Amino acid sequence: MSLSESIAPAIELNHVTKSFMSHQVLSGINLMIKKGQVRVILGGSGSGKSVLMKHMIGLLKPDLGQVKVNGIDIAALDGKDLITIRQQFGMVFQQSALFDSMNVFDNVAFPLVEKTALSTQKIRELVLDKLDILGLSHALNKYPAELSGGMRKRVGLARALINNPQIILYDEPTTGLDPITTDNVDQMILEAKSKFGVTSVVISHDIASALKVADEVAFLHEGKIVEDTTPQLLRQSEHPFVKKFLATWFART
Repeated sequence: MSLSESIAPAIELNHVTKSFMSHQVLSGINLMIKKGQVRVILGGSGSGKSVLMKHMIGLLKPDLGQVKVNGIDIAALDGKDLITIRQQFGMVFQQSALFDSMNVFDNVAFPLVEKTALSTQKIRELVLDKLDILGLSHALNKYPAELSGGMRKRVGLARALINNPQIILYDEPTTGLDPITTDNVDQMILEAKSKFGVTSVVISHDIASALKVADEVAFLHEGKIVEDTTPQLLRQSEHPFVKKFLATWFART
């Protein structure tokens, strides 16, 4: 067995099934997300992407199956053990979810202020370091209303990274953004991988972005993964819905 084969994946879902009332949202999902990769979960509205992501971080428990994070089945955890696992994650929200009343520095510092006993000086050092790496040093005193959409996303990433998580979850990061800002967000995701070595899981319906940033793409349709492949091979999919999804995008470009 090679070294890469012996290392547990960052996230592994085995036969994950989830229903709400009589509606089955996830139907026997099997998915492996390798450490250090950018993995995009692609699919249309209502395909189950958000429900899948909530299982990865333990906000939902499967009716059947396992959700393993670094080899630990989090579906079997509760309380402090689950909180400990969640500390391995950072989250970048669709609307950035910044505090309007706080400047960039305070937004990024917030998790450290609230959840650690670090000194004010140490927090300042850590925040300034993240802002510098992500090209935000010039904006530390600005407020969210003074930032572009792309800059707000970058601040959201800095805050997600401040506790040095192993995994970053991106929830529809390019939704509603113009092409230039979308490209900036794509570059941000790739920078997070190269500069911080994090595993990145991107929930999206943006084909262009997915093909640009993903190492591998899982296409979710009606609660099932119908394609699990590279961006290059996804273009050759013979699945009827995936073909239609891609054709609609290509027709617009």
